[in-house]
Amino acid sequence: MPSTMNRACVLLAATLSGLASMNLSAQAYPVKPIRVIVPFPPGGGNDVIARVVALRLTDRVGQTVVVENRAGANGMLGLEVLAKSAPDGYTIGTGAAGPMAVNPSLYEKIPYDPVRDFAPITNMVNFPLLLVAHPSLPVRTVRDLIALARSRPDQISYASPGSGNSGHLAGELFNFITKLRITHVPYKGAGPAVQDLVGGHVQLMFSSIPSVLPFIEQKRLTAVAVGNLKRIPSLPNVPTIAESGVPGYEAYSWVGMVAPANTPRDVVGRLNREIVGILQQKDTAEKLTQQGAIPDFGTPEQFAAYIKAEIEKWGAIVRQAKIRAD
Repeated sequence: MPSTMNRACVLLAATLSGLASMNLSAQAYPVKPIRVIVPFPPGGGNDVIARVVALRLTDRVGQTVVVENRAGANGMLGLEVLAKSAPDGYTIGTGAAGPMAVNPSLYEKIPYDPVRDFAPITNMVNFPLLLVAHPSLPVRTVRDLIALARSRPDQISYASPGSGNSGHLAGELFNFITKLRITHVPYKGAGPAVQDLVGGHVQLMFSSIPSVLPFIEQKRLTAVAVGNLKRIPSLPNVPTIAESGVPGYEAYSWVGMVAPANTPRDVVGRLNREIVGILQQKDTAEKLTQQGAIPDFGTPEQFAAYIKAEIEKWGAIVRQAKIRAD
């Protein structure tokens, strides 16, 4: 009997010790720097949001949070790296509409499964897409653009951060509804696309607002219309595309945070609480709103359901408009 009791005591002690260790581990996270992979170049909406959150997350968790841009293949390169990273909470990344919800329908094969290979943390913002033009193009309204494009088929071009990006789909949806032929010019990220637009090498772009707002304020780009169904607070005088002659038109993007699949639930929960807390801060919300982003957050489960719904939605649009990767 004593030996049996001793063994039982040892097992109980070991179990309690293990539970205590797990509890301590959860409480201690993070104990080293966190890497945030942004699958696009610096300067775009993904990058802007990631850096705002990373800076504040550093203060909240007491560890350095570093943004790493891993651009390429319309966001697929960075997300592939993220999917293959250790699921320990020390490598997370931005998951956006293009690579997460559009690519599965746009490409025959992609190097990750947006549902199976990631643990959603939270959506962070929605980005109304803004139709902007180079000042040399004689376009100030959507009706101006429609009239000009009909008189110059295939002669007007619009930039996007890459084939299948939300900016690409916004342009193709515009073409599909208006029966126009505005030529798509894909770039490797929002930064290079905006740079060429400002330089006059392309005439138009359906862009997230943070990428182009400084150039609008400098009058180096013209804000024509927004893709939202409602006007946005940061640009109240800019009409919507829908109210400007294209009824029913709606195009937007979103940026959330995801981790590799199998990241511990307690770690995902901690990251969710911290990031949602950041987005709820008045100064953060004001900063994002001023740049045209609309804070939009929730639980990991809500974000998972949102990703699945977006995959279905954009898949239908890709098929309807017969969009193909360039």
